[in-house]
Amino acid sequence: MNDYAFDYLVYHAVRQIPAGQVATYSQLARLIGHPGAARAVGNALHKNPDGVRTPCFRVVNASGYLSGAFAFGGIWEQRDRLREDGVEVVNLRVDLSEYQWDGAGYQAPAP
Repeated sequence: MNDYAFDYLVYHAVRQIPAGQVATYSQLARLIGHPGAARAVGNALHKNPDGVRTPCFRVVNASGYLSGAFAFGGIWEQRDRLREDGVEVVNLRVDLSEYQWDGAGYQAPAP
């Protein structure tokens, strides 16, 4: 699979994360059929060409911590967007037991 196709799968999945919920990099990797590719998911999100349609700010690490300062306009921007979205952020961390999307309703793109 080339990078463009992988990135497309990532963006398609991120667009399905409901407002008020988050997903992890590894969760997205599993969802798109590439378990173990969490780092590649992060790279794809870093290159996201459409931040309006693809809400990358809804993606956090496996412990619920926000992304590094390089992504999404900075860690404080991600925190603010999540809060506006209805997600509680405490000490730059989201409680995954409360806010993690369960993947319900995910639809893979048509082949």
